[in-house]
Amino acid sequence: MLVALNKPFGVLCQFTDEAGRRTLADFVPYKGVYAAGRLDHDSEGLLLLTDDGRLQHRLADPKHKQPKTYLVQVEGVPTEEAIERLRRGVALNDGPTLPAGVEAVAEPEWLWPRDPPVRYRKTVPDSWLRIVLREGRNRQVRRMTAAVGFPTLRLVREAVGGYRLDGLGVGETRLLR
Repeated sequence: MLVALNKPFGVLCQFTDEAGRRTLADFVPYKGVYAAGRLDHDSEGLLLLTDDGRLQHRLADPKHKQPKTYLVQVEGVPTEEAIERLRRGVALNDGPTLPAGVEAVAEPEWLWPRDPPVRYRKTVPDSWLRIVLREGRNRQVRRMTAAVGFPTLRLVREAVGGYRLDGLGVGETRLLR
């Protein structure tokens, strides 16, 4: 079984939490599935879950280099130089990142409002990037955009490999083949 979930902001990528925070159990009606990869508590979007250990390994293990596509709202308007640095890879405290696909994009019309909303500042513009990674370090996209001077305000994963959100509503699941 393979399940797509549009993980809401503020949900933990686990099924239990002793502190009473929202978890996958609040949204996933299927038993015996586990997340194939992770999305941080403060990230949103596509999360794949499966009951097939081999498939989970193929989707989540960095050695298989499944492309993961993110829509990233950043503070400020990145320069071409900053975008090119992201494309080439940036030095982080745990080593350099692999080259990434990066392009400036308009805010997607299909994107749902975040709850709670991203902070709005009249004097600081924001903009959107689409970033495609083939590795998956802890909070990597956030650390990459901060390293080039444009902190991440919102992070939405729209695809993993060939699997996409494709109109899946916030908190909704879909069985995949």
